Amino acid sequence: MASLSKSKIIAHRQCPKRLWLQINRPELLQISAATQVRFDEGNKVGDIARQNYPGGVFIETLNRAEAIAQTKEAVTKPQTIFEGAFFEENVMIRADLLFPENDGYRLVEVKSSTGVKSYHVDDVTVQSWVMEKAGCSPTSMALAYINNKFVYQGDGNYEGLFTETDLSNQVKPNMSQVQSWVDDAEKTLALTVEPAIAPGEQCTDPFTCDFIAYCSPPEEGVEYPVEILPYGKAIASELRGDGYKDLREVPADRLSNPKHLKVHTATLSGNAILEQEAISQIQALPYPRYYLDFETIGFAVPIWAGTRPYMQLPFQWSCHIEQTDGSMAHKEFLDLSGNDPREMFAKTLIEAVSKDGPVIVYNAGFEGARIKELATAFPHLASGLLAIPERFFDLLPLARNYYYHPDMKGSWSIKDVLPTIAPELDYANLEVSDGAMAQEAYKEAIHSQTTPERKEVVRRAMLKYCEQDTIAMVKIVSAWSDYST
Repeated sequence: MASLSKSKIIAHRQCPKRLWLQINRPELLQISAATQVRFDEGNKVGDIARQNYPGGVFIETLNRAEAIAQTKEAVTKPQTIFEGAFFEENVMIRADLLFPENDGYRLVEVKSSTGVKSYHVDDVTVQSWVMEKAGCSPTSMALAYINNKFVYQGDGNYEGLFTETDLSNQVKPNMSQVQSWVDDAEKTLALTVEPAIAPGEQCTDPFTCDFIAYCSPPEEGVEYPVEILPYGKAIASELRGDGYKDLREVPADRLSNPKHLKVHTATLSGNAILEQEAISQIQALPYPRYYLDFETIGFAVPIWAGTRPYMQLPFQWSCHIEQTDGSMAHKEFLDLSGNDPREMFAKTLIEAVSKDGPVIVYNAGFEGARIKELATAFPHLASGLLAIPERFFDLLPLARNYYYHPDMKGSWSIKDVLPTIAPELDYANLEVSDGAMAQEAYKEAIHSQTTPERKEVVRRAMLKYCEQDTIAMVKIVSAWSDYST
């Protein structure tokens, strides 16, 4: 039987089927770009945690036997230990930080989150239990997590990046439960067929499961599941309980929410609904029209002076400019130098959008917040920057309130709206096709080991993706403007 680890036990506690699939059907695993971003940030956080405590012993080897032997040797001396390895009761753990304390060791687990989560307590409990079994019971247990108020000064000093919370009083009473967690996980792994567990809240709590696509395939004959009703979790559950699976089966009198009725009507007819208010607002937009989209990156460990953990830092924009005669120009900005791109981002943006005409965006709250942050960071550009949000025209609330197409299936994301208007523009055909992938691509491009040839490929892919977002807005505005003719 495969050995266990802290992460495998936590996976089993979320859903036994998840652990069984992880061990027996790993080919079904689908790691999203967003998950990969989280993994990468976690690794960087661990590196900085070790950097903050110089002089410790790093058990770096990945070979189990070597790591255990090195750890046994290291704990005989009062010294800081990084990634200490312990293997007991068929469970392997690596302790992030061990500090000498009262003739023993204080255990500190390092996380890239900005607070203590309930599953963090389980993490530390498993580690403490294994250490106790190995004869090295921790004297106290704590969690170190990201202090999102920390402002990096650009000098390589990350003292203050972490906040530490003692968990000893929560962990110690729970350690007696770990044996049952291990026994339950081993019973699951002894099964010759996967556990029969239906999809539910456990699929996304506390993590989105990497097997969710396998466990939740489209239901046969159900093209429009009742769950597509926006903010309709309660009514969808009620409808399911009454035997309704496809929204087309649901009688209209079962729905009272106006938006639910709109979705229901469009789904039954197979046709889009666009209300006159949207058409009128679009047609009233003056020229020139500026269609604008940003891409941003949020580092758990900030790399540029004056920035905070997870601060959304803009590094790319795309802008299509439409004139009265229908002519279109495109301008763009992307900095892959690895240096702080924000000031040049701001300067070029101010120049691109000029001073007159609506700036059309999809989710004004996001772009507006980034512009305000730029204005704070670069006061000499503040007046030009803060003038831009005053010209915003936001397509997202217009779409939510006045447009629906059956193919959107309850989503007003621009990536779901666009195919209903311009099906020839498919994000799935792009190498970079969503924001998380753009972040991953950006990190790859600025990495010192990325070759110039690969960097150029990534650059073109990133430009194409951001440009498609503003093309999407152009297509939406054009289609809605012409809808009544």
